[in-house]
Amino acid sequence: MAIIEVDGVHKAYGGRPAVDGVSFTVDEGEIFGILGPNGAGKTTTVECVEGLRVPDTGTVRVAGMDPAVDRHAVTQLLGAQLQESELQPKLTVREALELYSAFYPRPAEWRALAERLGLDGHLDRRFAKLSGGQKQRLFIALALIGNPRVVVLDELTTGLDPRARRDTWRLIEEIRDSGVTVLLVTHFMEEAQRLCDRVAVIDKGRVVALDTPGGLIGGAAGSTAISFTPSEPIAYAELETLPGAVSVDVTGSDGRVVIHGTDDTANAVITLLARRHITARQLRVAEAGLDDVFLDLTEQAS
Repeated sequence: MAIIEVDGVHKAYGGRPAVDGVSFTVDEGEIFGILGPNGAGKTTTVECVEGLRVPDTGTVRVAGMDPAVDRHAVTQLLGAQLQESELQPKLTVREALELYSAFYPRPAEWRALAERLGLDGHLDRRFAKLSGGQKQRLFIALALIGNPRVVVLDELTTGLDPRARRDTWRLIEEIRDSGVTVLLVTHFMEEAQRLCDRVAVIDKGRVVALDTPGGLIGGAAGSTAISFTPSEPIAYAELETLPGAVSVDVTGSDGRVVIHGTDDTANAVITLLARRHITARQLRVAEAGLDDVFLDLTEQAS
């Protein structure tokens, strides 16, 4: 059942469209990703969901309610971590959690939430003294403190180191496992592929694709990547004519070959090399990732 419904939303600034007819639904209990380059319209879209902006045209519903009209009711069931968030530098973690708890009639028990998010040892530390990862954990706690049914996380892991990013990913999975629907805005392909049940790719204010990460990858041209360094030169034109081959590139001084195609392409490459008695050094056959799909989709939309 859809808990978020976005239908034909348009939003322009100074006559220039930031969101141009975006539509999607988010099912209760899923992690739904909004993926796109900087300036694509991702944040404006979720700000309409949060009730921070009102669409010029189109409709938004959260649990059947209009976030702009039913603002108080929606804020009681929707928590948000904004793209840019700050707290008063001298505010301690304890004070922030107590303050935000006071905004809700039935808040989560903030001490248990702090322990769950690894903040229990930092309750008396001031906000300005927290590390980037600790600040992000605090903002997640503040987004969850009202016991929301939906939480919006906008560019949550930007600026975090790889370890802190992966720790945050585990937290997001735990949030979903506790029954909270997650609307995740990101431009990290690996993040979307790891976490999301479904993804909407937005480019230039429009949804250019919507599917599961696996569905997007499987439906992309060149969904299999084959790379190898041949023991002797091989005809470029011959590789281009292999079944399912989408692109062929030769990189580096050692002439490493990278072919994007299908599983049939991989089989054909191996057969060709065997027939030519050519050894494929460091042969790699891998499924394309969302990075490849994203580049294909945004190039098509350009």
